Amino acid sequence: MSYFPVILNSNQSNMIKRVAFKMKVNPGAIEAYKERHEKLWPELHRLLKDAGISEYSIFYDEETHILFAFQKQEGNEGSQDLGKTDIVKLWWKYMADLMETNPDNSPLTTPLTEVFYME
Repeated sequence: MSYFPVILNSNQSNMIKRVAFKMKVNPGAIEAYKERHEKLWPELHRLLKDAGISEYSIFYDEETHILFAFQKQEGNEGSQDLGKTDIVKLWWKYMADLMETNPDNSPLTTPLTEVFYME
């Protein structure tokens, strides 16, 4: 999956990028989606933090069932790049019945290009 990250800090050893992408939850599945995320597995939370993911938010558009995700990434990998880990594969399988997915159960994502930012 490709992203168009916006680099916040050009120091190569400590690069921070803002990344946004969209996904789609199945109609009628948003409550289960929220409940599962409220009980995010501690080992998945730790993996995301250890990978440099911070300020990870997911927003929901009720009309289109589109999920808009935003995260800051420190380093070269984002949350969607962690799919080679067993815990992420298990999470994707756990969530697959609620959303549009690829054949490997990873969420079908569309990267978004930042067109405006104000600090």
